[in-house]
Amino acid sequence: MGKPMKTPWPTRFAENVRNYQGYPIGKTIQYLTDPEIISLAGGLPSPEVFQRSQLKEGSARALEENIDRIMQYSPIPGEKTLVDAVIAFLERDSIRIGRENIVITSGGQSALDLTGRLFLEPGDTVMVDRPTFAGAIVTFQMQRPQFIGVDIEADGSDIVGMRRQLERLAGQEDLPKFIYVVPDFQNPSGITMSLAKREALLDLSYEFDVPVIEDSPYRDLRYRGETIPALFALDQQRDGGHVVGLYTFSKLFCPGMRVGFNIGPAEVITRMTHIKEGAILNTPKWNQDMCTAFLTEWDLEGHLENCRTYYREKLDVFLQTMAEHFPPETGVSWTVPEGGLFLWVTVPEHIDTAKLFFDAIEHKVAFVPGEQFYGENPEHNHMRINFSFVSKEDLAEAVKRLAQCIRT
Repeated sequence: MGKPMKTPWPTRFAENVRNYQGYPIGKTIQYLTDPEIISLAGGLPSPEVFQRSQLKEGSARALEENIDRIMQYSPIPGEKTLVDAVIAFLERDSIRIGRENIVITSGGQSALDLTGRLFLEPGDTVMVDRPTFAGAIVTFQMQRPQFIGVDIEADGSDIVGMRRQLERLAGQEDLPKFIYVVPDFQNPSGITMSLAKREALLDLSYEFDVPVIEDSPYRDLRYRGETIPALFALDQQRDGGHVVGLYTFSKLFCPGMRVGFNIGPAEVITRMTHIKEGAILNTPKWNQDMCTAFLTEWDLEGHLENCRTYYREKLDVFLQTMAEHFPPETGVSWTVPEGGLFLWVTVPEHIDTAKLFFDAIEHKVAFVPGEQFYGENPEHNHMRINFSFVSKEDLAEAVKRLAQCIRT
């Protein structure tokens, strides 16, 4: 007969994950089992813009012509056809790279995971906006860094505040391993970084010799205003080599593909590829082939314009209904994004949105409490709203329910 284990399992876990709690948004969504709840919580693109017929036709052709290769292992850096398609795709954005500057990833979380594993050791410092993408926080947390957050402003990162923190950290010989930003339609705030601040952020990067990680999931989903050059492109114009770019097909094509890509200096990409070798080995070929077709065969610009029109209309409905139900005297305010899938709602300070969440569930509406988007010292009177998934009618109804909940 066997003997009961004397040492509890948790004490055997690696220190990096012994107290790791995973992704809090996933735990929030588990409460949304009632079909009558209108959920503004997830970061889901709308199925209404999915290219179903193209995917069916492209998949049938790929399986007919290349089924043996699809069922086999594929090159770890990525399929050559997809790598070349991505290189051409980025040229639209004045980004010019070679094959040595790109690795295909299994979605945006994989892209972040490679970044955290490559750069971070326990105790290292990461500089982020406050708030910032919760998925980045939880991914980096597996390496047990410390986060230095600087409150984001209406036109992007607070460069003056970042400089102040960098000067302090330089004096302690504890400069961040990198600065993480989402410059375009930030998740969760929807804020876009101005051109002046992008240039100033690069100046900080060069002065303090701290790399910048530019996360770009939503860049092509602009509904108003002029496109601002990517940090990666600006850095290339200045021969800096200080920026690593993270991209995903999840919001532009569909999240079910689980395909993205990282770009950067060759020595960075080589090391990320090595980590991928030891982690997931290769990204499935069929998924990559469908992304290649998406970029090269399926009227990319027509699809993106359709997405922009569709999401713009939803955002307008949401903003209009918010203005109707939350006049200034309520003390409720919100961002007005120029693109992306999210906006940020601020309620009076005495309201804790983590507690409000459960009241909202009773009113059949859901959001993500804002405290989940802070690496340290979270604020509790905010919420992230996703407007892309539910119908325009449900968006208007959700705001009415939210207003009733807050009044109550």
